[in-house]
Amino acid sequence: MTTVRERPLDGKVAIVTGAGRGLGRSMAGALADAGARVCVAARSGDELDTFVREQADLGREALACPTDVTDAEAVNRLVDGTVDAFGRLDVLVNNSGIVATTPLLDQEPDEWDRIIATNLRGVYLATRAAGRYMVPAKSGKVVNIASNHAMIGVPGFAAYAASKAGVIAFTKTMAIEWARYGISVNALAPGYFATPLNAGLRADPELTRRVHRAIPAHRFGRPEELAPWLLLLAGDASDFMTGETIVIDGGQIAR
Repeated sequence: MTTVRERPLDGKVAIVTGAGRGLGRSMAGALADAGARVCVAARSGDELDTFVREQADLGREALACPTDVTDAEAVNRLVDGTVDAFGRLDVLVNNSGIVATTPLLDQEPDEWDRIIATNLRGVYLATRAAGRYMVPAKSGKVVNIASNHAMIGVPGFAAYAASKAGVIAFTKTMAIEWARYGISVNALAPGYFATPLNAGLRADPELTRRVHRAIPAHRFGRPEELAPWLLLLAGDASDFMTGETIVIDGGQIAR
């Protein structure tokens, strides 16, 4: 009989990009709660250091690696440093992302390029760097954070939606390339979750009402509601699951 392990990621090592705040920080905490040693990466070192101290207070090991995910050498240092510190790499969560709500005719090429570089190039660079360890080990889990905006049209989100649709296509392709190595590559596609990124939106009652009207559940998601799905994709239960995207958006794209 199969039983649910209290700490299903005991002995595992994970990297989470974009882990300074919001969903990334919440997911890093969930992995640590499940037993993983976690390397947290983001541009801001102070937030990462706070996470490491919090984990140390709980008797856990964590590592802070300030990283620009658009920089190939920095990403290589992130992955190499994690393996040097912890001896292995089992889980990569590609969460770094930025967003802009600019109508296309008002959007300068630099803004478009910056969004694509962070949201899509960053996933490519980190996955490639992690693969140098996962492929020889014939084991690994890659969890890419996409968005439900990759599947619906929302004015002002052309660059963001294109980048996240690219993440989904990349996920499917890498799942096929790496399946023979025992590596699972899947994606989570959240909708609107309450994070610091959308604090301004949530502070505006009228904008909040508009968003709630678009979501059948009539609320924002809570960051902790992603944890069960992340742990599914990061753990052994998803060994025969690859190339999939799980949408968690309160029913928004089901309309």
